[in-house]
Amino acid sequence: MSTAQSRPGARRGLGGLIYLVLASALGVYFTFAAVQGDYGMFRRVAIDAEAANLATERDRLANELAEMQNLTRRLSDQYLDLDLLDQQTRDVLGYMRSDEIAIR
Repeated sequence: MSTAQSRPGARRGLGGLIYLVLASALGVYFTFAAVQGDYGMFRRVAIDAEAANLATERDRLANELAEMQNLTRRLSDQYLDLDLLDQQTRDVLGYMRSDEIAIR
């Protein structure tokens, strides 16, 4: 009788061990997914860094756009900046006035 009583206890112990291993495996899987998965902490840090880089580039491009809009307005028909026109003529076309001396 002692062997018959020890058998059901062994099965309960084996079932508990399988349950423990399965629960541990699921815990490890979900922990790994929370840290390294597509929506994990490492991916979140990478997304935040990329967002910061894109925000910096956006601000740089906005400043560049504002500068170009200012130059365009200053060369428009409604508001003509003669100094800017003279500078652009010299830079783009290579013109110079007759009373100037070019030093190379």
